[in-house]
Amino acid sequence: MIKPRRIVTGVDTNGESEIKINSLIEPDIINGDNIFLELWNTDGKIIDNKDSEDRSKGPVILSPPKEGTKIRYFSIAPQDPSVSAEDLELMFAAGFKAIGAEHERVNTTKHPGMHITQTIDYIILIKGTATLILDKEEVDLIAGDIVVQRGTNHAWSASGSESALFIAVLIDSKFK
Repeated sequence: MIKPRRIVTGVDTNGESEIKINSLIEPDIINGDNIFLELWNTDGKIIDNKDSEDRSKGPVILSPPKEGTKIRYFSIAPQDPSVSAEDLELMFAAGFKAIGAEHERVNTTKHPGMHITQTIDYIILIKGTATLILDKEEVDLIAGDIVVQRGTNHAWSASGSESALFIAVLIDSKFK
């Protein structure tokens, strides 16, 4: 299980740069090999780089707040083929509810993990293999691949025998 070290910089009262936070981070949500680990977020307000507030604390919510950002690790375990479609739907529904995102599941016809966020996301697969599932097509990913996700209906699936580990940056956005 990943436990990254996070270093957050800021400035002291004289405006000189320093380290404000230097710590290991524990995963926020663990469901088997499915993990969410919030690293940092912004809320669209002016940033006070003198404070030492840990902006990874609080409930895990999928999307950032209005004009905000999020960076996180997330991992997806391979799907167990013995799980029924009905049970898979229930699992995904509960998972999205747990991260305040049940309203973002607008069309799950193709896959129960399909969702749309009002964000532009930069998502890097750093370990394992995965499939990006879209309404009209799918693409296989290997470690090092980067997806620029622009507010489209999508889902992720681990395609190998091990969990797929991603880093994601989500930026609140508006779309035409």
